[in-house]
This record gives sequence, structure tokens and C-alpha cells, in this order.
Amino acid sequence: MSLDPKLLRHAEAARGFMPPDEGVALSEAAEAVSVPGPYLEVGSYCGKSSVYLGGIAKRQGRVLFALDHHRGSEENQAGWEHHEPDLVDDDIGKMDTLPIFRRTVHDAGLEGTVVALVGDSPTVGAVWDIPLALLFIDGGHGHEPAHRDYETWVPHVKVGGTLLIHDVFPDPADGGRPPYEIYLRAMESGAFREVDVTGSLRRLERIADGM
Repeated sequence: MSLDPKLLRHAEAARGFMPPDEGVALSEAAEAVSVPGPYLEVGSYCGKSSVYLGGIAKRQGRVLFALDHHRGSEENQAGWEHHEPDLVDDDIGKMDTLPIFRRTVHDAGLEGTVVALVGDSPTVGAVWDIPLALLFIDGGHGHEPAHRDYETWVPHVKVGGTLLIHDVFPDPADGGRPPYEIYLRAMESGAFREVDVTGSLRRLERIADGM
């Protein structure tokens, strides 16, 4: 059973940069998780992936922690490819995706399932101690943020749990390298096996401790 049609339509209509086939694959990966524990996504933006994951979390009686500072990643800033000017708070001159995220989650009926963690990844990660059944990394795509997210959050994924990494492009002509680099780190660690690939989304299973 995949995401129900109403939630699927809601996810596809939400603002964000995830293609529909990758969103469906995200839901299918969540649905296949068998170990207990919550989900956590690093990088929620306007809530598109939160609906794809949150719909399954709700069905399974889990919580999805949606971590984002809501000021936009590097590629969302003015002058960059994925900048959306209407998401800038004109009073302070900074991106603010939190109101759109909250409305997306509300309209999907997922406020009881999707818990927003509003803060930057290293600050929250420094005090995090909850084992995760699923981790989705889709935060900053620069070298330092991507590798920091990997080092901060991957140790919390349980054996048998799922690691999902977005925007993995083996060919540099297709996109930035850091998500691909952390995907290689996971594979070369011997702690993960690749389950499947959908577009730029990689689904891995933890098979041993390590990172």
C-alpha cells in the first residue's frame, strides 16, 4: 500500500524540488521500514517531502521529525538557481519557509505526526540521542553542510534502518558533488547496502554499525 491518493495529490502540489517519482519512492522506502523508531528528515523546505514521509509515518503510528532552520540552503539564496523571491521575509531580508511548511503540513492533516524542529542541523544534532528507523538527508548541498549532516545524523540510524540521500548525481554535469560524496562514504563504510535507486534518490539499509 502506497501513500493514499489524497495525500499523494497534496504532496505533488506542495512547493519543492522533488520530482513525483522520487517522492513516491520516498514513501515506498518509509513504508518498507520494519524496525521501530521515528523518522527524521534533514531539510524540509516547504514540506513536500514531509508529506511523502509523514503520510506513511501516520499510518504506522510513528513520528516524523522535520529538521530545518527555514532560512533556505545555499542554492535557495538570491542569485542562485533555486531562489524563490516570494519566500523572502522583506522585513529582515532573509528566507522564511516556515509559514509555508506549517500550512503544507496542516492542510495534509499531519500536524499530529510531523514535528517541526526549527534550528540548524549541528545545533540540534549535538543534543540528539534518539535512535532512528529512517533518516532522509536533503539539507545543505555544499561540501561542509552535507558532510556535517552525514557525520551528525548517520550514527543514529539503527541496524536494519533506512538511510535516504537526495540529489545524488554521479555525473558532475548533472548536479553538485557533496550528496554523491556522502553516498560514497556510506557505501564504502561497509555499514550500508544499497536497496534501490530512483532518479537522484538513493535508498540504503544499515547492515552493521559504523559510518
